[in-house]
Amino acid sequence: MPTSLSSKTLPYLALITGILSLGMSAIFVRWADAPGPITAFYRVTISLFLLTPFFLNRANKNGGIKKSALSIPIWGGILTALDFAFWNTSLSYTTAANATLLGNTAPLWVALGAWFIFRERLNKTFWVGLAIALSGATLIVGFDFLTELELGIGDLLAIISGIFYGAYFLISQRGREHFDSLSYVWLVSFSASIGLSIINIGMGHSFVGYSRETWLFFFASAIISQTIGYIAVSYALGHLPASVVSPSMIGQPVMTTLFAIPLLGEIPNTVQLLGGSIALVGIYLINRAYHNREKNLSTKELID
Repeated sequence: MPTSLSSKTLPYLALITGILSLGMSAIFVRWADAPGPITAFYRVTISLFLLTPFFLNRANKNGGIKKSALSIPIWGGILTALDFAFWNTSLSYTTAANATLLGNTAPLWVALGAWFIFRERLNKTFWVGLAIALSGATLIVGFDFLTELELGIGDLLAIISGIFYGAYFLISQRGREHFDSLSYVWLVSFSASIGLSIINIGMGHSFVGYSRETWLFFFASAIISQTIGYIAVSYALGHLPASVVSPSMIGQPVMTTLFAIPLLGEIPNTVQLLGGSIALVGIYLINRAYHNREKNLSTKELID
């Protein structure tokens, strides 16, 4: 039976909240005077501690954790740690524009994964919307990449990051079938925190010795980008397919561009503004395709 549009209002509001919150993550990384993987570690770990009392209360009410599905958030955390580590490391070898563009190829991997692995049938409007959204994101953050088509080690690391990011969305769609938003994010954060601590130790980064301002940015990143952002996206993944949520997250670079104007003094050029508009059109088409899919599940109109 088709899903009513009104029942999707809250998931879409959660998705918008997630995009806004995660759109601030690049700002916090820029402000924090620390290695990228360290900022990622504290972003995840501080959020983990903040959510622990709520998680324990929820677990007690629900009679504990569903151990049979525990491997899903564990893998989600591992994928998150690898995504953060590869993307932050890529910034040391390539431009921010290249890293952001290639790291946001996640929707492509999600769509292909949903198509090949989960056999989700996606119509023409979806694929057109995906192409438009990716084109818009390219104009926003990848103009330099288009003028200098050279794929170095940093670009390769960013592509790998995008693959891990896409894999996180795919596995989370299944994980939210077994866990509520809070429990899933806590379990993912616990796994990611361990993974990032191992990565930072391996890279020789210090966990201490940072300024008061940097610690404030660690906390801001943990509360806004991780806690609010990930719970909101996790909730959306529990009610919307990953093939819709992930492409919508292309809104992150759009919001980051807008936030950077007053917060970093970075004024976008005409090409970037055009790219933002194009990306939003693509996101609209993707979500319209999803609603059409819900309405026509019993027809032959959906195609591969």
